[in-house]
Amino acid sequence: MIDTDKAIATAVKTGKVSFGAKSAIQNAKTRKAKLIILASNCPKNIHGDMEYYCKLSKLPLIIYKGSSIDLAALCGKPFLISALSIREPGDSDILRLVEKPEESYGGSE
Repeated sequence: MIDTDKAIATAVKTGKVSFGAKSAIQNAKTRKAKLIILASNCPKNIHGDMEYYCKLSKLPLIIYKGSSIDLAALCGKPFLISALSIREPGDSDILRLVEKPEESYGGSE
């Protein structure tokens, strides 16, 4: 099982990540992000917009279990982070969180 906190921290350190709801919405609209992460206490209007644009762009959306304060501390930033766009994962395996497991159909192998 992947440690979500460690994967996010590694992506922030080694990959290309954008902070903030405005950039997350823009990245979702333009499909520049590979994954969007929202804090659990993200405002409902932003949450609704992100769900809409992620669905349109077929982007995965993860709701982080902690608050925007927890997400900021995890990323090592001195400001609140309600939304995070992963554009390049770097050395992180965070994109494995949203991969669909391969289904086996029980045929002969």
